[in-house]
Amino acid sequence: MAVLAKIRQRSALLIGVIALALFAFIIQDLIGKGTFSQSSKDVGSIDGKDISFEDFRVKVSNLEKSGQGITSTEAANRVWDQEVSIALLSAQFDKLGLRVGEKHLIEVLKSDPNIGKNPMFLNAAGVFDVVKFKDYFKANPEAAQYISDKEKDAELNAKFQIYNTLVKSGLYTTASEGKLKYEMEANKVNFAYAGALYSSIKDSEVKISDSDIVDYMKKNEKKFKADETREIQYVLVEDKASKQDEADIKAKITALLSGSVVYNAKTGKNDTLPGFRNATNIAEFVNANSDVPYDSTYVPKNALPAVDADKLFSLPAGAIYGPYVYGKYYAISKSLGFKAGVNAKASHILIGYEGSQTPNQKEKRTKEEAKAKAEEILAQVQSNPDSFMMLAFTSSDDSSAQQGGDLGYFGQGQMVKPFNDFVFNNGIGKVGLVETPFGFHVIKITDKQDGIRLATIAQKIEPSEATSDKVFTLATKFEMEAADKDFAATAKELGLKVEGPVSAKAMDEQFGPLGAQRNIVRWAFDKETDKGDVKRFELANIGHVIAQYKGENKSGLVSVTMARPYVEPILKNKKKAEILKAKMTGSSIEAVAKSAGVAVQQAADVTLENPVLPGGVGQEPQVVGTAFALAANKLSAPIEGNTGVYVVKNIKTVKAPALTNHAEYVAKVKAQSASDAGRILPALKNNAKIEDNRLQFNY
Repeated sequence: MAVLAKIRQRSALLIGVIALALFAFIIQDLIGKGTFSQSSKDVGSIDGKDISFEDFRVKVSNLEKSGQGITSTEAANRVWDQEVSIALLSAQFDKLGLRVGEKHLIEVLKSDPNIGKNPMFLNAAGVFDVVKFKDYFKANPEAAQYISDKEKDAELNAKFQIYNTLVKSGLYTTASEGKLKYEMEANKVNFAYAGALYSSIKDSEVKISDSDIVDYMKKNEKKFKADETREIQYVLVEDKASKQDEADIKAKITALLSGSVVYNAKTGKNDTLPGFRNATNIAEFVNANSDVPYDSTYVPKNALPAVDADKLFSLPAGAIYGPYVYGKYYAISKSLGFKAGVNAKASHILIGYEGSQTPNQKEKRTKEEAKAKAEEILAQVQSNPDSFMMLAFTSSDDSSAQQGGDLGYFGQGQMVKPFNDFVFNNGIGKVGLVETPFGFHVIKITDKQDGIRLATIAQKIEPSEATSDKVFTLATKFEMEAADKDFAATAKELGLKVEGPVSAKAMDEQFGPLGAQRNIVRWAFDKETDKGDVKRFELANIGHVIAQYKGENKSGLVSVTMARPYVEPILKNKKKAEILKAKMTGSSIEAVAKSAGVAVQQAADVTLENPVLPGGVGQEPQVVGTAFALAANKLSAPIEGNTGVYVVKNIKTVKAPALTNHAEYVAKVKAQSASDAGRILPALKNNAKIEDNRLQFNY
């Protein structure tokens, strides 16, 4: 039983699929899997297949407890995505009649290291023994039920592996595609062009209405398809320190500099306690008066607050600086002394050998061979110090080789002792050879940092109780008045700013710039919430949000507010294109350029694979494609490109030599389309009938 418990604790089987990450999700131990009672309440359905709430709840709970640090909403969303993926793919498995044999299941189970590497199931040679595996579960009925549940997960994984292989095998690249790829890379065109840029017309001269945006989205529904959303506008009343609060905190921390007089009940007299200037136990004084505990380390100048770093770093021992603002704190600092060389910067070349702890040894060598090679490199560096970086790149067995051996800055004790002692006992520029358990190091000391020890008292700049009360009163007043009046007008009367609107989907957790605020989103989707309703939400460490539900978007398209930043530039360019095309007239490229007020430009050896116009214009595939389609010396009609309207004149098209075999280019196309299999699940979801009732269960 103890062994079984250990397996339960450590076991985790990946359902879903590493290759495509279609439903990559670590399946936790599902207590009582397969025995859930069927509830009349379903959390949703996929193509008629119901998902029971109880089953769903258990999986969400297990995921929340998995130690991944995710919220209940994140867990619900991940489990839902998994359930949808499994249901849709399982239906495909059934249609294809996929079956999994015992050997395949065993191989999948073995891939779990808690099974495949478990000493109980290994033979004398350390190899997984199927007989020992089966015998163990025959002798342990409870364990047998456990492994039966695991086999169901393994069967699903195995079927996906087969399905994935079938899909990939069905992806085929033809010789014609390879030929086209070759021609796109090798055929070249030379042409002259006249280009009138969209930027030559001010944006203010072209207006785009909401109806223009909607019409465009309707013509491109797939790009702008969206779930049902709720639109919420809000006012944020921040609970932050007032100017008076800041002044009080500053005065309070300043008062700590001098001593204070307190009554001593034992003696019946007043005692004078030393202040920060004269405190004998600095650490105790700091910890008694600071929101940030005492730190005894020496810090380099670049680790100090940037604005005050120069003055802090130059403080003589015993001197005090402040009060000063450091982030969200008022602080005063006292210098406890200066120390040279607290941090060092070094580069090294590591040469490992058989038996050393070298993590990425490039070649096998004995200890003697490693030492000889290290001594050879040391001699090269000593004779030519500038060669260090290249020698590290080509010879070092450490991952720092990619940075020329640079290890950056480090403090005393961060490196193994021989390495540490060499670096901190020698000066900048010193090169030497040191042996550690990792191998032989050729070391070059490149820099050192001095440090200062500061005792700092820091008190957080936060609102007083009186300020928080005023903020609460204002937020409550606005909530009450906005419920019966115009939201924006009421905000203006009270000196508040309306933010948003935010478009939220039913299972969103993030709420605009305020981050994770699931309670606001849930309220907007509540059946009891009506258009125009107002509600106040208290946000920890932020303040109060007074939200108004503006309405819902059932169009199946994203809101105009969200679409405008993307669509508006496109539509403006289209309107600008009509204006520019009207100007671009003439029977020759020179005449067209003159009419548009631009110069004739030349483009040479341009390919369809890289359709870039010279002079920093960028990619213009339609322009280049048109140039290829023209006969020599022929002039095109105006072309709407990415950056402007263009007229081109073909000068010469140079076709590449014909090839008898395009295998190299077929391989290129195949590599580029390798991820096409990943489009299957999105396509299945797009065509499926999915009913999501999670909101009814407060997710």
